[in-house]
Amino acid sequence: MNARTLAWRRAVLCTAAVLVLAWVMPQTQPLFAAAFPELPRAMYLQEPFLHLLARHAGLVLLASAVSLLVALVAGVAGTRPAGRALAPLLEQLAAIGQTVPPVAVLALAVPVLGFGAAPVLIALMLYGFLPVLHGVLGGLGSVPQTLQSAARAQGLSAWQCLWRVELPLAAPVILAGLRSSVAASTGTATLAATVGVPTLGAPIILGLTGFNTAYIVQGAVLAGGLAIALDQVLVVMQRRWEWLRV
Repeated sequence: MNARTLAWRRAVLCTAAVLVLAWVMPQTQPLFAAAFPELPRAMYLQEPFLHLLARHAGLVLLASAVSLLVALVAGVAGTRPAGRALAPLLEQLAAIGQTVPPVAVLALAVPVLGFGAAPVLIALMLYGFLPVLHGVLGGLGSVPQTLQSAARAQGLSAWQCLWRVELPLAAPVILAGLRSSVAASTGTATLAATVGVPTLGAPIILGLTGFNTAYIVQGAVLAGGLAIALDQVLVVMQRRWEWLRV
């Protein structure tokens, strides 16, 4: 079995395992009741875990997609001759955005945007933007100048060189940054439950406020499993670009 097939199988198995676990979690109520006999209710039943999982994954993927798009635009601008002086400023601004705690972003955004997904998406994008930007700047900056010059000598325009040469060569590094961003966003998205968006953070928050350890374990296990599954999918994409470069 080659490495490519193995990577695909890991991604499929991890994704399937998380979906199955979310589906069968309510059936494990006797196990949690035995593990936590002091709790009157040992299973979170307010909303199906599959619904929480889907909403959680949707928020993470949407925020990560927007962060990637903005980082690509900013990174391309920062690596062009006319914009190289802006690259340090872009990194500093992104670093400032990541140092702001997501809870603080939610507290500031809710009075303006109200409860719902909007403040959560803003918090996730701010928190996940820096790793992606680092990946874009690092990936584009690592493309040898000789390859760019050769592409231009063959008649490619600046945009054709970017699209056909620079971005494909930079893709593995960009995806490495995206992996870090998605992992951080998956954990941060649990806070969405505090502003009225039921995610896998709902049983965790309810467990913390109600001193219910079983709820916390259920939400944390599924959130961790989702992070692993998303990471394995991105590993497949990253290695695909690496194989294309060989």
